[in-house]
Amino acid sequence: MNEESRSATALVLREFARRFRGEPLWIARAPGRVNVIGEHTDYNDGFVLPLAIEPAVWIAFRPRADRTVRAWSIEFKDGVEFDVGELSRQTVDHHWSEYVKGVAWALREAGRPLTGWDGTIHGDVPIGAGLSSSAAIEVAVARAFADASDLTWDAKTMARIAQRAENEWVGVQSGIMDQLASAAGRRDHAMLIDCRSLDLEAIRLPDALRVVVLDTDTRRELTSSAYNDRRRECEAARVWRGLVAGPHGISAGQPPVRAWRNGVSARTSRRL
Repeated sequence: MNEESRSATALVLREFARRFRGEPLWIARAPGRVNVIGEHTDYNDGFVLPLAIEPAVWIAFRPRADRTVRAWSIEFKDGVEFDVGELSRQTVDHHWSEYVKGVAWALREAGRPLTGWDGTIHGDVPIGAGLSSSAAIEVAVARAFADASDLTWDAKTMARIAQRAENEWVGVQSGIMDQLASAAGRRDHAMLIDCRSLDLEAIRLPDALRVVVLDTDTRRELTSSAYNDRRRECEAARVWRGLVAGPHGISAGQPPVRAWRNGVSARTSRRL
């Protein structure tokens, strides 16, 4: 555990004791990510090569005997309380608590029985910097629910559930890369992901290599950016080429294949 992780752990422990009395049972951690190659290819069934980074989201939490979740954000100095069986969206757009509720909703939609928990949340992934702070909180919350509710943890399954929370509850039509990189990332490795099959291959980074991430303080919010527009344009292009069935079916005269990558192997994509 590095100094940043020790400091973050101490912080969520102190805040938990102050807010909820006593000690948490577990601490969940989910990292942010950078992507080496493969932009806008995850939702086009392509290959991506992300790697998990040290900045992360931590949740110190303790299961409850009911279905209530009480969560406190240290960064936002704000709390939320809700019943996992009675979920409703905030009127405030893009409120941090929507990621927590969204994961609860997606888990419930997947048929998972949920137990409530009390927890304090801390994150040092810069928000809006393209380092997947949203995926980090989604995966950390999924881990908290999994442990509190005694659910089996499977990185691919939970990444899919976290992605659904982002797509259908938060409203950002992201691909699977961010959540899967956070859920399955390994120290000192990049992760080659086949976004069609979700096959993973951990690629060891050379010992002499150092990845430096610069925060330029330029911010964006995917919910208000052109990200969803780019996805709609990609989907329209695929339909036009007959690569997927759109609302009006496959375009005449085009081969009925699913995506641009047909015939491109993982080995070939490495060379590219």
